[in-house]
Amino acid sequence: MEQLILIVGLLFATVVAVGLGDKLKLPYPVLMLIMAGALTFIPGFPDLRIEPELILPIFLPPLLFATAQKSSWAVFRIRWRTILLLAVALVVVSTAAVAGAVWLLIPSIGIPAAIALGAMCAPPDPVAVESIAGRVHMPRRLITVLQSEGLFNDAAAIVIFQTAVASAMDGQPFGLGVIGKFLLGAALAIVVGMLFGWLTRVISKLITSSVARSAVTLVAPFAAYILAEEVHASGVIAVVVTALEIKRHARAEDATERITRAAFWDVVELLVTGLAFGLVGLEVREVIKIEGSAIWGMLPMAIGISVLVIVVRFLWFGLLALLSRKNDGDLPPTSLKDVVILTWCGMRGLATLALALALPVTLPGGGDFPARHEIIVVACAVLLTTLVLPGLTLPWLMRVLQATDDGTEEREAAKVLALRAQEAAIAALRDHELMKNLPPEKVALVKEKMKRLHAELLDGSLKNEGLDERRRRGRELAITVQTIALDAARTEVLNARNEADADPEVVDKVLRQLDLRTMITPEK
Repeated sequence: MEQLILIVGLLFATVVAVGLGDKLKLPYPVLMLIMAGALTFIPGFPDLRIEPELILPIFLPPLLFATAQKSSWAVFRIRWRTILLLAVALVVVSTAAVAGAVWLLIPSIGIPAAIALGAMCAPPDPVAVESIAGRVHMPRRLITVLQSEGLFNDAAAIVIFQTAVASAMDGQPFGLGVIGKFLLGAALAIVVGMLFGWLTRVISKLITSSVARSAVTLVAPFAAYILAEEVHASGVIAVVVTALEIKRHARAEDATERITRAAFWDVVELLVTGLAFGLVGLEVREVIKIEGSAIWGMLPMAIGISVLVIVVRFLWFGLLALLSRKNDGDLPPTSLKDVVILTWCGMRGLATLALALALPVTLPGGGDFPARHEIIVVACAVLLTTLVLPGLTLPWLMRVLQATDDGTEEREAAKVLALRAQEAAIAALRDHELMKNLPPEKVALVKEKMKRLHAELLDGSLKNEGLDERRRRGRELAITVQTIALDAARTEVLNARNEADADPEVVDKVLRQLDLRTMITPEK
């Protein structure tokens, strides 16, 4: 019962942290970590016991799915170099840097254990970055870079970690076989993700309830993750592919389902994020309690590795900034300001904690795992340094660098998309048989109404002139016209989501307005 009370308490604390964060202009995940950590100092405070191997399967699927829904295949097609350079190459470089430094400081640790620590410290947390970046009005182009990095870096880090631990356990050398293992796991994961994307669509077609359809999307990421891990593929990649496939096949007529699903996932993402970072706070305190006074002796090394992780990220983005001047602009940072912001957003989180706690206690021969205590302390220090410090100071940094986004670019993109939706609606009505049988004055009235569509989409207006119950004359005609126009507009906007130059989140905002207009349109 104590465990259940603690979970409910963390969920309630999440709601409080969101409200407090809004008032203090601070990210609620960081507040949750601090609040949960502070609570554990209360005498008699119960421990939340979750098996280490269950942390990633419980928390990663819904959080990755929620983040991946905000992206699209088109984004990955144009940013494949960014993904390789950040989600794979930067993880490898960070792992190597940390492993090399630790091996020099503690030669007895052995190369495999040092690499395992490097893999723990390498991947920034996509959930932390997503929840914090959006609240400080970061430019969309930088958020897109961070999203692209965050969706796949866990996969690379987990493969490196698993290979390193296996090498430490059986004494086999750590070789380049990790590359083949990663590529095979990624390929299998894509197949699993495609399968569950298709399966989710099939099941959704058989269900009439929009609530049940939304529930299917909650089950799908867990199922994809578990199946992928069972066949030794990447559960992370499988979840991301599942989300992208579901969004790619969205239908214009599913307006009610989209509204329901969006609200459903907003709640899921908020509560699971709060619970996850509350768990981080609880577990970090547990590590401190277990290690006791020995932590003070490990502190200099832990601080040094934390600084190293930040420096490596800064140098990597600095190199990309230099390279970006010579290519077509696919590489992310274009200025020193971008480099500083992207460096400061390298927040570690759930994956780092889960991998640290998943480290074996003993070797098969009965001896202790090399430098296990030092590894866990260093990993937790990197987590706290890169999460709490940037999380609390990022709003200030954005103001100092004058890098906050006023939303102009996003508004312009929304305006262009709204005009496309309007033109599609007008074209659909012009070619429809219904319009040919209307008198000229009615046709002119319909065209005039459609010309106001883009403005209504941008300002969020949901007025439905001509559809009031008291104005029955021409009501059926007006509803028919509205339905034809909105169907065409939604189809055009959904098509735009798969285009390379479209921002998926801008598309989703315009689509939401169209869906809301559809829901308030009465039936004939």
